[in-house]
Amino acid sequence: MSDENILEIRNLRIEALNGQVLVDDVSLELRRGEVLGLIGESGAGKSTIALAAMGYARAGCRIAGGEIRIDGTDLRGIGPEGRQGYRGMRIAYVAQSAAASFNPAMRLIDQICESPLRHRQMTRPEAEARAVELLGKLGLPEPAILARKYPHEVSGGQLQRAMAAMAVIGRPDILVFDEPTTALDVTTQMEVLALIKQIIRDLRTAALYITHDLAVVAQVADRIMVLRGGKMVELGEAEQILGAPAQAYTSALVAERDHSRPLMRPLPADPGAPVLEARAVDAGYGGGKVLSQVSFRLHRGETLAVVGESGSGKSTLARVLTGLLPQMAGEMRLDGRPLAPGYRQREADVLRRIQLVHQLPDMSLNPRQPLAKIIGRPLALRSGEKGAALQRRIAGLLDLVGLPAGFAERFPPQLSGGQKQRVAIARALAAEPEIIICDEPTSALDQLIADDILRLLMRLQDELGLSYLFITHDLGIVRRIAHNTLVLLKGETVALGPTAEVFAEPMHPYTRKLLVSVPQMRKGWLEEVAAQGPSEP
Repeated sequence: MSDENILEIRNLRIEALNGQVLVDDVSLELRRGEVLGLIGESGAGKSTIALAAMGYARAGCRIAGGEIRIDGTDLRGIGPEGRQGYRGMRIAYVAQSAAASFNPAMRLIDQICESPLRHRQMTRPEAEARAVELLGKLGLPEPAILARKYPHEVSGGQLQRAMAAMAVIGRPDILVFDEPTTALDVTTQMEVLALIKQIIRDLRTAALYITHDLAVVAQVADRIMVLRGGKMVELGEAEQILGAPAQAYTSALVAERDHSRPLMRPLPADPGAPVLEARAVDAGYGGGKVLSQVSFRLHRGETLAVVGESGSGKSTLARVLTGLLPQMAGEMRLDGRPLAPGYRQREADVLRRIQLVHQLPDMSLNPRQPLAKIIGRPLALRSGEKGAALQRRIAGLLDLVGLPAGFAERFPPQLSGGQKQRVAIARALAAEPEIIICDEPTSALDQLIADDILRLLMRLQDELGLSYLFITHDLGIVRRIAHNTLVLLKGETVALGPTAEVFAEPMHPYTRKLLVSVPQMRKGWLEEVAAQGPSEP
């Protein structure tokens, strides 16, 4: 092993217990202070390889061959106890879904401090002081107070940054970032990317960086490995992979990231009366206000995008519209009629008409239920059908979202990320809704799969006349699918109107900041934006 290499993987082979090959003969080297980006479609083996770098395989899988060496030590040869001594101290992992990774029964400070205390790197006071310092550097407000909260008491973006602090606190030699900015808005993403680069530079920490966003990997990676079907497709310097890819598959990934043709059909000149309307809505939690005087109209067949930074109130608005969080003030109307604030006060037919597709299907789909039950339950509640008639309806919904009827007997863990999101959409469609609230439905997917989901949503909108409230931090998606855009900042509306107008002539400084913060697929963009200094709030 080279003196410069901190991590070396040779001829890695990972199999499922049924014999299916998940990773086939993959090798890589990682030098101190270097970032290697791993990109590829869903199911390519990116996360599987990253976990293997820690000597770990998911349940139902095994490392069947190859070497995994950290500073010359083969993790496969030192046993489970030996590997535990490396995890958290020599190599640390930042998972994609912080919400699914934190223990909901423990405060953040206890979980962040766990690794340095277990490895006896710090005393409890030292660990707590370091944790609060890191949370502050990650841009979290009132870090000393936030550290004492439970995971459910902070936003998804804040939780993701807390996970980064948990990984860094032990000053490991290697960091594994598994989509660490997926849940972040573009402005926060830019700040976190800059921090990640600073950590790697200051500590000379090596990193594996998994992402499906080529513009993000362009900012942090020195080299890029492209994966497909568990095999390496291409490996090279970041500039070469992004600027002159040698393989057709890599070219397709790059081309898809640059693709910006609108997918939605134009609205008619007179869209008619709104199907959903919010009038000066206030909402919050425990007496604290999150939304203030938010108003909008959503017409039949329209897509309204809701954008804003983490904590701006996007998901709170979704909860208000579904009746999960009654508003404090204001009014909502469905087809011109007042909409009861709480879902318990809404009639069954009203509940049916507004459905929700969550950001993370891994958390919204029960892993212990087959798809037939996940999709069939709302169908049975809606129509009362049973037996063969119900099975035909389930098969029809699977076909509608582009999945084979045979998938009905599968369980969510047997599906790829894109397939799971199709199931989530099918479950929403089972109620025959008029409005679907899409809460970041493509943020966890690679470019090609995300594009498939967007095209599916647009097709369903055309065929069924659906209206979408589309929550996202990806302004590229907004340009492609949204007729109108609502921009929120700290719970208040700073822009509302046709998407082209909102983006072409942004009136509010925050809207301009959002547009400037969209990553570009070229090296050096992050440094150029940082050099311009902070934007107006």
